[in-house]
Order: sequence, then C-alpha cells, then structure tokens
Amino acid sequence: MSSIFEEVDGYIANLFGDEDEALRKTMQAIKDEKIPQISVSPNQGKFLQLLAKLCNAKKILEIGTLGGYSTIWMARALPKDGKLISLELDPHHAEVAKRNISYAGLSEIVDIRLGKAIDTLPQLLKEKAGPFDMVFIDADKPPYTEYFEWSLKLSRPGTLIVADNVIRDGKVVLKESPDEMSAGAKRFNEALAANKDVTATIIQTVGTKEHDGMAIAIVK
Repeated sequence: MSSIFEEVDGYIANLFGDEDEALRKTMQAIKDEKIPQISVSPNQGKFLQLLAKLCNAKKILEIGTLGGYSTIWMARALPKDGKLISLELDPHHAEVAKRNISYAGLSEIVDIRLGKAIDTLPQLLKEKAGPFDMVFIDADKPPYTEYFEWSLKLSRPGTLIVADNVIRDGKVVLKESPDEMSAGAKRFNEALAANKDVTATIIQTVGTKEHDGMAIAIVK
C-alpha cells in the first residue's frame, strides 16, 4: 500500500504544493550535511502553514528544528512583525538550519535556541516569551509528554498545539511498546487524552512519511 500512498502524496503536491527553491535547497542541504531525513513532507509542511494561518498566528514555538524545513513553512505564515522560536539540541543541525532560514529570507523572524528543550522551555517561561499562538512539537519522543506540559504553560486559551509522529506505524496500539520512541508517543497520547485543559484529537497520516499521525489540540 505504501506505493499508492506515495503516489497520492505526489498527486496532492503537484496540485497544491508550494515547495520553492528555498525549501528544495533546504531538503538538499539536510541530505548533504548527513542530517537525518525525518523532516515533514511538503504536504505536511503546507498543512502546518495553513494551520498557522487559520489560528492567525503571530508567535510560534517549534520544538525540534532539525534542518529548518518545517520552520520555513510555518514562518512564512507569519506577518512581518511575527516571531518563531525554534528549539534544537544539535549544534550542527542548528547551524545548517540557520543557513537554510537565511537563504529563505526569514532570519529576522526565526530565532533558533540551542540546547535541550527540557531546559530551554523553562527559560522561555522565565523570560515571558509566550504566550504562543501555535506550538509544533517534533523532537525526541520519550519526553513528548513533558514538552506538551511546558507548551501548555507557554500557551493561552485558543493556542493550537500540534505534535507529529504520534502513531509510529501503528506501534502505539501494541500492548508492549517495541522501542522508546513508540513508548514516548503512546505515553503522550494517553496524557493528551486525559488532559482537561485542551480539546484534542489525532489524525492518521499516510504518504511519503509512511503511516503515522499528528495530534492536534486547542487550549480551552
């Protein structure tokens, strides 16, 4: 079935895709610099951009920069005086992302913070960087629940919180999680479902990124 998923993904991208030179160059840089090729797909990037526009975002928080591909998609939804803060652990990833973001002409909008997100998030709260209008969580899965809890502290009523990779090829339905990534996603899903401060759901996704899902939550 994966071949038809990819074929349909390509069909959608050909109809609605806005992947320009800067985004293609970003994906090539990720490949050339040996950064894991786990960025969102072009269609998912466009979806995130639409979500940012739907919630009229002026301030976005991204947890997990990687090479800056999703960062560029979302930053392009912001007004000229908007701000996107992206948290990245790996110095090499951050440096490549900065170059990609600069090439896309978004250096004035995007602020990449280097360090462990679990340490940076309390700092953002301390400096009153929020509340954010949108939060995108796409980093290491074991602390997803903690990232979500900190995201809530940096939110306001109406803030949109999106978390990627929460289905893990369906591994989250297994009684015993086969790996720490699936276990982290499953723990997050259960915490999200139990949280009374948000209205949330999970949408399964298929395509070039195989079978996965995005959690979408709105703070009450």
